[in-house]
Amino acid sequence: MIKYRINNKKAFGLLLLLTAMFFLGQGAGYVVKQLPVTASSILSSENWGLGGYGDEIQPTGIVSSEELKKYNTYYVGGNQEKIIYLTFDAGYENGNTAPILDALKKHNATATFFVVGHYLESAPELIKRMVEEGHTVGNHTYHHLDMSQISDISTFQKEMEDVETLFQELTGKELTKYYRPPQGKYSLENLKMAKEMGYHTFFWSLAYVDWYQDKQPSREEALEKLTGRIHPGAIVLLHSTSQTNGEVMDELLTQWENMGYTFRPLSDLIRP
Repeated sequence: MIKYRINNKKAFGLLLLLTAMFFLGQGAGYVVKQLPVTASSILSSENWGLGGYGDEIQPTGIVSSEELKKYNTYYVGGNQEKIIYLTFDAGYENGNTAPILDALKKHNATATFFVVGHYLESAPELIKRMVEEGHTVGNHTYHHLDMSQISDISTFQKEMEDVETLFQELTGKELTKYYRPPQGKYSLENLKMAKEMGYHTFFWSLAYVDWYQDKQPSREEALEKLTGRIHPGAIVLLHSTSQTNGEVMDELLTQWENMGYTFRPLSDLIRP
């Protein structure tokens, strides 16, 4: 899943380190501290990547939080409080969003759903329910393209604005300007263009392989990974298409709460 554009030997060496950290970090017990990574050689990367999970320590991003904030971009919150920011990528609807919404409502937890054009067209009632129940709907682009390959501002704007228009027609409200690049693929120019359009971009600090419909994780695997890798300030990415996520969401939220975590909206991250 990780693909990088290598600019020089120094960047290549750093890439090898971070790639090794990423794969080692798949084990819940692996611990890694934040590394001071600069944007100069890394922000040309095309895929968002992480290194290291375990013992409630924040994982290291391929770009530091400080560098990303220059582009109104975030992947993790502060590390002082046990706060979780729940996000879901919604490419299409297959019957699993409703139980996720039921669990969120039961736990009084709000989330952000990053949606594409197809979801808005095919599941309008669920979009309305998200809004009615206090969740945020963000922009995952209209066609779910590899945005790192788009350098033309007019094409970038159209992908974003078509989602905005459809959401407003459907709900009568303006779309919250939160953006998640499809598949985590991005470029520095993408982040700049999103910022110029008034968007905040959100990557993630916790995710797991939950998107393959014919190879869903077991309940035990999901709970082990999502509780074993949780950390203060986590921006959690889950897919609303996952049957496992729909089935374990209530139990997962309960376990996180028992660990002392609370749930907050992404808006808390961007407040001055």
